Amino acid sequence: MMSFNDWLAKSTDEVNDVIMGFLPAEEGYQKTVLSAMNYSVRAGGKRLRPLFMREIYRMFGGMGREVEPFMAAIEMIHTFSLIHDDLPCMDNDEYRRGMPTTWKAYGYDMAVLAGDALVVYAFETAAKAFAMAESDACRAAVARCMGLLAEKTGIYGMIGGQTADVELTGRKLDEAQLDFIYRLKTGALLEAPMMIGAILAGADEEQVKTVEKMAACVGRAFQIQDDILDITSSQEVLGKPVLSDEKNHKTTYVSLYGMEQARRDVAGLSGEAVGMLKSLPGNHETVEGLIDMLITREK
Repeated sequence: MMSFNDWLAKSTDEVNDVIMGFLPAEEGYQKTVLSAMNYSVRAGGKRLRPLFMREIYRMFGGMGREVEPFMAAIEMIHTFSLIHDDLPCMDNDEYRRGMPTTWKAYGYDMAVLAGDALVVYAFETAAKAFAMAESDACRAAVARCMGLLAEKTGIYGMIGGQTADVELTGRKLDEAQLDFIYRLKTGALLEAPMMIGAILAGADEEQVKTVEKMAACVGRAFQIQDDILDITSSQEVLGKPVLSDEKNHKTTYVSLYGMEQARRDVAGLSGEAVGMLKSLPGNHETVEGLIDMLITREK
């Protein structure tokens, strides 16, 4: 029987192959921005969002290929957010995933354009799912997922959370402000892939709502763990600078509640997510393994 770590390595490679298959060719007068886009996506990462999407899709009985363009699209959107997050006007970070950040490798101007291009190209990519849909019901689900992806990316999702994060940097935040930032900046881009996986596989409305709540818990736990690792890990392990929150004078879960409470809440939120997962149909093993990985990860 394959261990979870072996399954994860194999599945990450499979997901990575899907993503690579949707990247644009580097040609034409716009070749530089295409190269910057691909550089950023190919830098790697856990591919956590497309993995969650695929496994939720399979858990609900999905068997088609229409999920694949969305898997690539969510990773493009996540990468766009990282490119802009690293810019000098934002967190001013020079390393990401052990490599120079996009603005260090290609310049400030090309990094801005590469981020812009990736978020637009993500929707161009997701739209390819229409041609893969085999029924009117599936095409309707694809259309719904396109809207959901936009909502969770935009002003009522990740970009909304990022706006609050930027404006409130350097100020002491209260619990409500920090929760808003975590729920939108991090949580929205975990809610989107899990909900898309469920919708494309034909989950009912109540099940989709449960998936959204579960993903919100996972997103919060993921961000708190990030705050912990920013203090306890090293640049060699994380592949990006540590103590960046302190450098940028940001209130984090750890600075607000302390390390001990932060660790307890990561475990508690993960347990809550697993409880909701077990109320859903299908085989939960791989999704539960991914959630557990979040609370034990070191990078």
